[in-house]
Amino acid sequence: MEEDDIYTKDGTVDYKGNPANKKKTGTWKACPYIIGNEGCERLAYYGMSTNLVLYFKHQLNQQSATATKNNQNWGGTCYITPLIGAFLADSYLGRYWTIACFSIIYIFGMTLLALSASVHGMRPRCYAKDNCDPTETQSAMTFLALYLIALGTGGIKPCVSSYGADQFDDADEKEKKHKSSFFNWFYFSINIGALIASSVLVWIQTNKSWGWGFGIPAIAMAIAVCFFFSGTRLYRNQIPGGSPITRLCQVLVASISKYDVAVPDDSALLYETADAESNIKGSRKIEHSRNLRFFDKAAVETQTDRLKGSVNPWSLCTVTQVEELKAIIRLLPIWASGIIFSTVYSQMGNLFTLQGERMDTRVGHSNFNIPPASLSIFDTLSVIFWVPVYDRIIVPMARRFTGHKNGLTQLQRMGIGLFISIFSMVAAAILEQERLKIVKQHNYYYVKEMPLTIFWQVPQYFLIGCAEVFTFIGQLEFFYEQAPDAMRSFCSALSLTTVALGSYLSSLLVTIVTSVTTKHGKLGWIPDNLNFGHVDHFFWLLAALSVANFVVFLGISKWYTYKTAVGTISVHQK
Repeated sequence: MEEDDIYTKDGTVDYKGNPANKKKTGTWKACPYIIGNEGCERLAYYGMSTNLVLYFKHQLNQQSATATKNNQNWGGTCYITPLIGAFLADSYLGRYWTIACFSIIYIFGMTLLALSASVHGMRPRCYAKDNCDPTETQSAMTFLALYLIALGTGGIKPCVSSYGADQFDDADEKEKKHKSSFFNWFYFSINIGALIASSVLVWIQTNKSWGWGFGIPAIAMAIAVCFFFSGTRLYRNQIPGGSPITRLCQVLVASISKYDVAVPDDSALLYETADAESNIKGSRKIEHSRNLRFFDKAAVETQTDRLKGSVNPWSLCTVTQVEELKAIIRLLPIWASGIIFSTVYSQMGNLFTLQGERMDTRVGHSNFNIPPASLSIFDTLSVIFWVPVYDRIIVPMARRFTGHKNGLTQLQRMGIGLFISIFSMVAAAILEQERLKIVKQHNYYYVKEMPLTIFWQVPQYFLIGCAEVFTFIGQLEFFYEQAPDAMRSFCSALSLTTVALGSYLSSLLVTIVTSVTTKHGKLGWIPDNLNFGHVDHFFWLLAALSVANFVVFLGISKWYTYKTAVGTISVHQK
């Protein structure tokens, strides 16, 4: 710290006391380390998870439906555990130490997974390439490693994007303008990692060994941790604001206990601290909003609120505290609309892979076969193509028409992505219909790879990649910007739970569809041999759900009220 920095009452440092010191930290000077960390971590994650459904099926000897459900349940858990990491980051540890601590758990899980696939006695015994007989202990070790990874990623996912955005000062218009661009390039780095994973690592897993296929991601994760710690001296860190759950519960209790108290029309009469800063560490004051007025009762001061001198936070809350709860409630309908999109997105690692496994995987007329899971490379290439197009072309063009600083509002951006995702399911359904026609016409039912090139899957992957750039990046920015300052990790985790619930919903739909369509001895829509099934019906079902979801989203977007923050937020240097 510099001697002329001004310490605020909550222990943070206000750089207005020393503008020269502010220039030494944050902004794009710190972000390369965060983006590099994320790129390597995503390489590790996707390198291990992209082909996981086939590892379950061929190495752990699971049926197609079971492998799909196990993969989706594990993937869903990876997006539920961020709630744990977010709570610790916002409440006690801060984002820096949460990322650091959970990264160690992550590395332990990755190492154990690599050992379970490579060390004699720990790996399943295989009699042929895809004919293995794992013991219960070996299967249990695999799942222990996977769920350690799920816990480790829970401390990184909700914090790292918010931590990168923290490096840009909202009170500085020049810095704030770069924040939206940061989210674009942050997601770009994710897909660089995914590109290497879905091409090189999937090929190694399919053609060389699962030991190396899981070992390289473990090494990548170690590199990610090194990237993160290398930038320590350049980071700006916000002080954790205490338990957000406690604050939200205080507002609920106070408003319910004052259910019969009238809310004044003049919001200036509601209780708020007299200081320029909020009484919540790491948070600016939030301007009062006119909706959800029932919760304003918690900020109405009564005669009994100060009987013992000091204010009881369970009976009287500040306007900022009330607005925190309102902000979360307003986010929930937008959050819910992301679940169907995530269900569509999850098909890349499941039914798209199983569909591709039954198609001709040769590249041209060569003897080189592309692993079905590697087709997700076209989703990644789509994202890599669309991110700079959006950032450098679409945003400036849209800005001319809308006058909005980011070209499109975050909700408009997300809506476009939801609309595009419908067509990815339509493309997948049409392809499967045509594939099954060829199977029926030429009696290819028992042919492992029927003569229809796997590259016909490219459009459905490319469309999902395009939809990601609009919806997922829009979500990242939306949940960061609209979150209360002291709850940004929590809200980032909340947005990630849509991926979890999308995976769980997909698993539930597979279970229901399998149960209904296999009655009376029928093979159902998703049998082990998809040539006898009707996966196209499942894709049409998801397309219909996506249309309904898009219509509901349009209604929700018109209702939404954006948050307005007041004042500045203090940061301190590591």
